[in-house]
Amino acid sequence: MPSKTKWIVEPEPDPALVREFVNEFGLSEIVVRLAIQRGFSGREEFINFLYPRLKDLSDPFKLHGIAAAVERILRAADDKESVVLFGDYDVDGVSSVALLTRILQGYGIEPRSFLPTRLKEGYGLSTDGLEKSFEGNPPDLVIAADCGTNSREEAIYLKEQGIDLIILDHHEPSPEGVAECDALVNPKLGDDYHYLCTGGVVFKVGHALLKTRAVPGMDLKDFLDFVALATIADIVPLVEENRIFARKGLIQLDRTIHPGLSALKSVANVGTPAKSLDVSHKLGPRLNASGRLDTAKASLDLLLCDDQVLAKTCAEDLDLQNKERQELEYRTREEAEQMIQALSPDQRSYGIVVGSRGWHPGVVGIVASRISKFYHRPTFIIAIDEDGLGKGSGRSVPGISLVEALNASRDIIEAGGGHEMAAGVTVMEDNIDAFRERFDAQVKEQATSDSLTPKLHIDSVVSLAEVKMELLDSYELLHPFGAANPQPLFMTKNVEMGGDPRIIKEKHMKFQLYQDGVLRDAIYFNSADLDLPNPPWDIAFNIDRNEFRGLSQLSITIQAVRKAGG
Repeated sequence: MPSKTKWIVEPEPDPALVREFVNEFGLSEIVVRLAIQRGFSGREEFINFLYPRLKDLSDPFKLHGIAAAVERILRAADDKESVVLFGDYDVDGVSSVALLTRILQGYGIEPRSFLPTRLKEGYGLSTDGLEKSFEGNPPDLVIAADCGTNSREEAIYLKEQGIDLIILDHHEPSPEGVAECDALVNPKLGDDYHYLCTGGVVFKVGHALLKTRAVPGMDLKDFLDFVALATIADIVPLVEENRIFARKGLIQLDRTIHPGLSALKSVANVGTPAKSLDVSHKLGPRLNASGRLDTAKASLDLLLCDDQVLAKTCAEDLDLQNKERQELEYRTREEAEQMIQALSPDQRSYGIVVGSRGWHPGVVGIVASRISKFYHRPTFIIAIDEDGLGKGSGRSVPGISLVEALNASRDIIEAGGGHEMAAGVTVMEDNIDAFRERFDAQVKEQATSDSLTPKLHIDSVVSLAEVKMELLDSYELLHPFGAANPQPLFMTKNVEMGGDPRIIKEKHMKFQLYQDGVLRDAIYFNSADLDLPNPPWDIAFNIDRNEFRGLSQLSITIQAVRKAGG
């Protein structure tokens, strides 16, 4: 481990269709090929993909349950009822509660907000969490955001207390049934909008409210940056309406009216125009940091902050928490790597399981993701508390179901569940070795001949001569990148070096690449310690626009190198 990566070049689309679209739209042939490869071969869907428009958002009342939610919220406004918003501690949950707060305030409702803590109440509605959210003063209405779909017992508890419940969520409904409440809006209960995250659901609720009863001066476009944060950070597919939310939300992020978000952009060094990577790598981790280490209330306070001075302080505090999270993550990964290397080959052939009492449960998911990606193995990283109870997070590789593996270990774990690719487990410290053995055997049983071989999917083979500034004007129509629309990976063959590479910050390498008389600068991050083959090379790379001191340049970022023809 890790295994040698297999390079796979995606098939080229129909050349006649490519020529037709190139001639009609005046776009780069490379960009047209990429769009068609992603499934947009019809003229209308091709246009909608490259030029998403807000006016193409559908009627919000098509979303199941939304009419009942609108009716109950307006009744709360008319009767001046008290409302509690109960959210989640991740970016989607926090952004959804912030957006919902602003919408309700437009209707004269001043809600109280509650975000559970990861280490105390845990995810979702709980009786303990609900009682804390009431602050000794039970409300007339609870609105759960990014949780609650399967909270059947908690829904019964609220009903017994005479408290109404609206659920705005996007998590998978349980086979045992969903919570009974006054309104349940969850796109997973239908087929048309299954891709939405809760931020998108809340936007649709706001749209439906405004269609029913307009509020002078309220423009939902002002909050599209909140929706983009939720959509991109929650890694939901950037398709259909999600693509509209992400594209238009990033534009709104450039001109945000929210002082807290503006301050966070500043401390995170987010430039203009904002990109999806700015959300996933800069803003999202900082907003998530508070919920990982303590309470996500700090992130909610930032998004709702109207004072620029206070916003700056809140943003700096989140930045410090993110640095603390990074340090915890780094130490945990280093220790996990040492434990993995100490295992015998038989103990880590198929699946990886390690645990320790020194790890923070708020970072085990990130570490599991990084280790799984590095070794291309399904991985569980487990944080063990002082009572010997381990709480772990797992990440998988395509073709291996973590849920199926957990089901085979029910007799030795306390609890476990999730999705094929990401899951959680609760297991006693004394049973971790047995769980590792069972998990490894389960992965072996599921694995096919090459499912544990890492694969590099190449979108397009190009020459260095084709990679030039003029390409970027068309290329940027493919933005934003994310789930279901990954950043294109290019490949070029038989590349020489135009001189010795330059080491940057002791860990990155900057190259001048040479091919058929063309020179291009490129950078290969975290490559200084890699044992690269002698040129000529085949290289896999991404491209982007780099803005520096008012100058716009083409940026080539190498992702992988192999011997030419390898």
